[in-house]
Amino acid sequence: MPPGVRRARAGAAATALWGALSDLVLPAACAGCGQEGLPLRFEVCEGCARELEGLRARPTRPQPAPDGLPECVTLGDYDGRLRELLLAYKERGRHRLARPLGALLAEAVAAVVPSSPVLLLHVPDTAAAARARHGDHMLLLSRGTAARLREAGRRVGVAQPLRALPKADSTQLSSAQRALAALGGFTTAPGQLAAARRAAAGSVVVLLDDIITTGATLSAAAACLANAGVRVDACVTLAATRRTRA
Repeated sequence: MPPGVRRARAGAAATALWGALSDLVLPAACAGCGQEGLPLRFEVCEGCARELEGLRARPTRPQPAPDGLPECVTLGDYDGRLRELLLAYKERGRHRLARPLGALLAEAVAAVVPSSPVLLLHVPDTAAAARARHGDHMLLLSRGTAARLREAGRRVGVAQPLRALPKADSTQLSSAQRALAALGGFTTAPGQLAAARRAAAGSVVVLLDDIITTGATLSAAAACLANAGVRVDACVTLAATRRTRA
């Protein structure tokens, strides 16, 4: 075996071992409940894992809903442990949560599309947000979602045709201001768009995001894709603010 290959395999083995042991030796609180001293797997304690496993996909709709918003499905309210996990993943650098959160999204996608081939798209971070978070958080989740669905024998494609344009922080904006900010908030990448168009043929197109609040972002992203020739059939999120309950 060439020395370079041997070194690469040894490095991969060491990385895998570290990943398997790190939850046992790193002193970290659970990302969901904040308790310390508990055994963790992918940043989550057993109690939080059980609560997450009990979530079931359900329809959700902002009131009022923006024009053109596709069918929307979510897993839970943006509250409690689910909220803490999302904040830990997005804002506190606990990136190993991508695996359990991606698995949750996969369950929701499977509920929306029980059998047909699926094309997963996602609402992208702006360049500034991706730098601050050390990567596009929804891109990682969409890849994890696809991997989980493929493990279950599903035909799944992943594409990245959307690009987010710079925008103001929406957390302090009203519903009307969010809708205005979302308009023109996206563009498409020509190379990725062509691949998405091809993959969309014969597939159900699902747009992923972490949270739905007013629906303005999902509606604007879906409209940008539709104008470019890719129709979104459904939107799936991990959480919904209480105002969006169906």
